Amino acid sequence: MKKIIVTAVSFLLLAASLQARHAAATWPEKDAFHAIMSATYHPAEEGKFEPIKTRIGEMVTAASAWQKSEPPAEFNKPEIKQKIKDLNKGCKDLQKMIKKQATDAEIKTKFTALHDIFHDIVGMCTDSDEKH
Repeated sequence: MKKIIVTAVSFLLLAASLQARHAAATWPEKDAFHAIMSATYHPAEEGKFEPIKTRIGEMVTAASAWQKSEPPAEFNKPEIKQKIKDLNKGCKDLQKMIKKQATDAEIKTKFTALHDIFHDIVGMCTDSDEKH
């Protein structure tokens, strides 16, 4: 009976630890940026650029907030921070392009590159999370 209780308590502690780690790994600024990226990139894939043209200011603000935020400990790595810095700069560059009336093709090229950077970051965070 004692072994069962010790095993049960150990299991509960392990589960609580994993849940706490997962909760700590949430990054609200990443999620906020993702919401805007998703809402604007998928229409652009279909040739609809109005969402990114009208929401680029939100994207720049979200990218800046993400760069300034404190990452969860497991994501606090120079390579992740650099990618977020690149993303932030790229969003500002895209905003300038849109203000200067860039063509949809030019916007698509730049936006696709930003989307790729975002997915690089997500992949780095996922790889980091899986190591724990």
